[in-house]
Amino acid sequence: MRTCGPDVRELLHDGHRTACVGDAAFAYTNVFTAHVNVGFFQGAALPDPAGLLQGDGKYMRHVKLKPYTAVDVSSLETLITMAYLDIKTRLGLAWPMKH
Repeated sequence: MRTCGPDVRELLHDGHRTACVGDAAFAYTNVFTAHVNVGFFQGAALPDPAGLLQGDGKYMRHVKLKPYTAVDVSSLETLITMAYLDIKTRLGLAWPMKH
C-alpha cells in the first residue's frame, strides 16, 4: 500500500494500520488470531475479477489471508492499486477510473 504513490501516508485508525491519500483512507490491515484482513473502504466499487473480496456492506470489502493458504498475490496487488486510484479519483486528483 505504501508503494502505491508518494502521496500515500500510513496512520493508525482504531488500532489498525490504514493507508490514506491526505486524510482519505483507502485501505487497511486488521490482524486477528487466525487470519489477517486486507480491507478496502470503497471495496464494493472495485472490480474484482479474481473474486477475492468478501463482505456485504454497502461500501467496505476485505480479503481474508490465512496461514498456509495460497493467495493470488497479483490480484491482491491489483485491488490495492485500484483502491488507491479510486480514492485519488474521488478526491479529484486523478483521471476517472474505468471499470
